[in-house]
Amino acid sequence: MAQLRSPEIKPEPASCHALPLQRQDNRRSGLTDAVKRALENELRRLDAALPLRDRLRPIQNRVLARPPTGQEADKAFYDALSGDP
Repeated sequence: MAQLRSPEIKPEPASCHALPLQRQDNRRSGLTDAVKRALENELRRLDAALPLRDRLRPIQNRVLARPPTGQEADKAFYDALSGDP
């Protein structure tokens, strides 16, 4: 069976090395430690973020709380808005 390989990514050295080096200078630590801390901080930030479904839930509840109007949508009107004949 053929092995799947991810395409080789060659990032620009300036963009990849500048931030860890700046962090390294500020903390007086090694480059590996600076990269490790940055990745740990990013993972911590992602873990703390609310999932999209949880952020959308209050909006969904507000929409669903409104009573139905009982009116049918005017298909011709909405087709005209979108440019459909």
